[in-house]
Amino acid sequence: MSPGTIPTTMRAIDPEAPGGPEVLRIVERPVPIPGEGEVLIKVAAAGINRPELLQRQGAYPPPPGAPSILGLEVAGTVVATGDGVERDLVGQPVCALIAGGGYADYAVAPHGQCLPVPHALTMVEAAAMPETLFTVWTNMFERGFAAEGDTVLVHGGTSGIGAMAIGLCNLFGVTIIVTAGSDDKCAAAKAIGADHAINYKTQDFVAEVKAITGGKGVAVVLDMVGGDYVARNLQCLADDGRHVSIAVQGGPMATIPVFEIMRRRLTLTGSTLRPRSVEFKTAVADELAQTVWPLVAEGKLKPVIDRTYQLAEAPDAHRRMEAGDHVGKIVLVME
Repeated sequence: MSPGTIPTTMRAIDPEAPGGPEVLRIVERPVPIPGEGEVLIKVAAAGINRPELLQRQGAYPPPPGAPSILGLEVAGTVVATGDGVERDLVGQPVCALIAGGGYADYAVAPHGQCLPVPHALTMVEAAAMPETLFTVWTNMFERGFAAEGDTVLVHGGTSGIGAMAIGLCNLFGVTIIVTAGSDDKCAAAKAIGADHAINYKTQDFVAEVKAITGGKGVAVVLDMVGGDYVARNLQCLADDGRHVSIAVQGGPMATIPVFEIMRRRLTLTGSTLRPRSVEFKTAVADELAQTVWPLVAEGKLKPVIDRTYQLAEAPDAHRRMEAGDHVGKIVLVME
């Protein structure tokens, strides 16, 4: 595609001030220009993620250098390349993890953070993959060392993260226990492949995990709650277990029994993905390309799609995520 066919302006969602979903209005912005090592993507679809809700509320500013336009993952077609990127990528369908800029007709992505969209995925499905796949892979499998034969506990089983964790565990021979906030959500989690689902509002998840594992506990807990869940999660871990924190929706501070950690050789770790370097994210993309993407190409791993919305309906998409009734991923479509 010649540069002449790329417009100079585009639709984007770039709130001027923080606030509720109503601040997500379409505005006109310049089409970004890909820099060295980057590609310009004509966006077909963009995934919705909880960090974007926090950014909209003013609680999670974008990292230095990232666009203020919301959106951390996209799928679409490469229409231009920056220096150091092969020109023959133009015209290729890709999905990408980005630091911002996804809620727009065009977005720039580091070339190393792009993955090809195989025939097995629609653009909507491809847009729903990068953020959760990078997050679950780096945290549960790399930091948590989840391996075939292990049992793991994942909170928020019907979230985008939870659904991706279920899909990956099913592929790699890991037994997965999830928590969710209603019997309907527990049924939905089991329907998409969870081995066990615990209603945390009516059941004590610590007691349930012990019962499910015959008192042994789980190898890994993937936690997005924080707060008073951390000490309870530690009670769910087997000796030498790993607790991996990826969000603090229930609070950033926790009181933990240090001697228990020593006595049972537990590991507490965690990470945030968004501020990590392009080099780190490129290395993760390379690893995913080798370990997971061939299975995606075979149709063995797909994201669970809850609902799609047009770009102008972004406020409704955020309201749906905030209401917490979704199962899987919410996606914006540009056309």
